[in-house]
Amino acid sequence: MRRIDLSVKKRRKTSTTRVGNTFIGSEYPIRIQSMANTDTNDVAASVEQAKRIVAAGGELVRFTTQGTREVESLGQTAEMLHREGITIPLVADIHFNANVADEAAKTVEKVRINPGNYVDPARKFIHLEYTDEEYEAELKRLRERFIRLLDICKEHHTALRIGVNHGSLSDRIMSRYGDTPAGMVESCMEFLRVCKEENFNDVVISIKASTTKIMVETVRMLVGQMEKENMCFPLHLGVTEAGEGEDGRIKSALGIGALLADGIGDTVRVSLSESPESEIPVAKEIVRRFENGNAKVSLYQLDDGSLLYKSEEDCSWETFCIHASADLGKPLFDTGAKQLRIENPHFGEDRLQTLAKDILQAAGVIRYKTEYVSCPSCGRTLFDIEKTIAEVKAATSRLKGLKIAVMGCIVNGPGEMADADYGYVGAGRGRVSLYKGKECVVKNIPQEEAVERLVELIKENSDWKEQE
Repeated sequence: MRRIDLSVKKRRKTSTTRVGNTFIGSEYPIRIQSMANTDTNDVAASVEQAKRIVAAGGELVRFTTQGTREVESLGQTAEMLHREGITIPLVADIHFNANVADEAAKTVEKVRINPGNYVDPARKFIHLEYTDEEYEAELKRLRERFIRLLDICKEHHTALRIGVNHGSLSDRIMSRYGDTPAGMVESCMEFLRVCKEENFNDVVISIKASTTKIMVETVRMLVGQMEKENMCFPLHLGVTEAGEGEDGRIKSALGIGALLADGIGDTVRVSLSESPESEIPVAKEIVRRFENGNAKVSLYQLDDGSLLYKSEEDCSWETFCIHASADLGKPLFDTGAKQLRIENPHFGEDRLQTLAKDILQAAGVIRYKTEYVSCPSCGRTLFDIEKTIAEVKAATSRLKGLKIAVMGCIVNGPGEMADADYGYVGAGRGRVSLYKGKECVVKNIPQEEAVERLVELIKENSDWKEQE
């Protein structure tokens, strides 16, 4: 048996990005943020939700921005907040439309673009063949269009988030690199190289996946590649589509914690399928864990390779779940341990061992119960995602070993749930499509029928196997 050191590495040195009156980077505190789930065009509702996020401790708020109408509404939201003395930076979240990104950069403090669909068309999961010359021509087209946005950002002192998602890599990237961490890193680096060439430094990077192991591996790989190319941009951390409830908190703390323990991370969002303001306390607790330390905890690797986590902490169960998951992220990914035991005199044995299994499942080591991938709702979601997840869980939670995705829209849906066995994806207002793996097998059905049809689909494929 050997004791594992749980000390945290010194935070990675980064450049500083200014977002309105907020500074992000290693010289500043780790910033906490969330994303609104209101209709961006409902300015009054957006203002009230932003105020709730601020009251909870959020320091940036992102809004879905599908078109120029949403850009105008976002400007109105900012004006109303400023009248009340609230100057929190607003971030426009852009997909599929580079022209909207241009307009948003004139209006808000920060614009998020997705490399998977900024210039490249929306992915269709098809293989594309390029000669080297053709591929270089695509990169030239990307560069020329992206420089136009950078020029606008420079003029208006607007920051940029380059946000790569595992679920929305372009067909171009996937055809050359595969659906891999290397592909995610290259998708990001294509844009960062242009930023460096154009001397544009107000950049924050996010590179996310719903699978914790892929998320951690990819961020570590990105940091290594940036160091090779003499870049040090700040990083935003998050496990996308983490779900809700205890499982969502465990998965988020595990992935984010592994990287914070590495000294990586300058801003954090916990992506829960709950109200945005509910994300903030969880994110703050994860960050606080690495600021305050874990003096009452010991971790050992036993002779059989398993981990023993011993804690004397006397706190709420939710806080303990977050702390244990955050502490165990890096050791689990680094040691490859397949078994875990948790001890704490303040909680019952059965509860602790269930937590150990839940953490192992969140790390991708085992799958002993139904696992859910579900997005935090946003302005693109056309149904009540919290209610829908509850309905899907009520119908399927006793199943053994299945992974089921509940996604609000198609932006990341089919891609992010690529390793899910079944998927429930919003297809339009009140309409849902069902997937088996990546294949859409039931299209555009009424939402009120969707859960029952999902159950039928699982049974038709002989995958309805309940836990003993």
